[in-house]
Amino acid sequence: MTAPLFERAAFLGFGLIGSSLARVMRRGGLVAEIAVCARRAETLDAATRQGLADRTTTDPADAVGDADLVLVCTPLGAYGQVIQAAAPGLMQGTIVTDVGSTKQSAIADLKPHLPDGAHLVPGHPVAGTEHSGPEAGFAELFEGRYTILTPEPGTDPAATDAVAELWRRAGSKVEIMAPDHHDQVLAITSHLPHLIAYTIVDTAVQLSDDLQKEVIQFSASGYRDFTRIAASDPVMWRDIFINNREAVLDILGRFTEDLTAMQRHIRRGDGQALEQVFTRTRAVRRGVIDMKQDKPDTPPEGNRGT
Repeated sequence: MTAPLFERAAFLGFGLIGSSLARVMRRGGLVAEIAVCARRAETLDAATRQGLADRTTTDPADAVGDADLVLVCTPLGAYGQVIQAAAPGLMQGTIVTDVGSTKQSAIADLKPHLPDGAHLVPGHPVAGTEHSGPEAGFAELFEGRYTILTPEPGTDPAATDAVAELWRRAGSKVEIMAPDHHDQVLAITSHLPHLIAYTIVDTAVQLSDDLQKEVIQFSASGYRDFTRIAASDPVMWRDIFINNREAVLDILGRFTEDLTAMQRHIRRGDGQALEQVFTRTRAVRRGVIDMKQDKPDTPPEGNRGT
């Protein structure tokens, strides 16, 4: 039998990502013991009921005692508070990692509270669903997806390698990236699309009752996709936009300029310009599929005569 990667792992927060990773650990025997810390009794009960926790607690310092791996899985806005509470229990040599969608803020919130000798290896599994909570987790969530690690220069290579191996065992493709570059990339690939989805769905919410009912009744695939994205955890996304505001605002400014150009093409009836844009963007979809980050499409509704 393969030896565990870690003797004791402590989860601070236990939602979709944390519970999915705990399932991976259980399935592969990657850790000898799992402790779960959460504020809500319902979350701790779910972790115990699903066989994902050997011990549960509401005290972060108690959770991390003797842990050689600590996983911060709370919303980004709670990072500073939870790691400060956990700090008295952290051991020298403990690896601290996280699963948040912004990395510069994660480092700023976590690093000041770590004792000398602890190793910070920030991480971001680029995977998820619109569902949240420990009941929504599943071990296959990370298979074929990327996990980005953003260790600062000088981080112990052995600590980075250990976290990378954990994610590889979960089925992820692991990339190492500078924290600021990560935040810029995710601003365009994840954060802006969510912001657009939230805005479009909220626009529909504010329509008259009759029109709003018809929007829902006759939802085409595009609007349905937006509603799926906009159903994501509101607390998590609130914290993402606040903590990555500079990169998001930069990308949002560029998007606004491009949207204005599209508005001008439509107003002028410039079909050639519109077709050029649509041709460029169609090629991007092919690239996403080629990288195995989504399945091949069924024909769009407009091509099915519906």
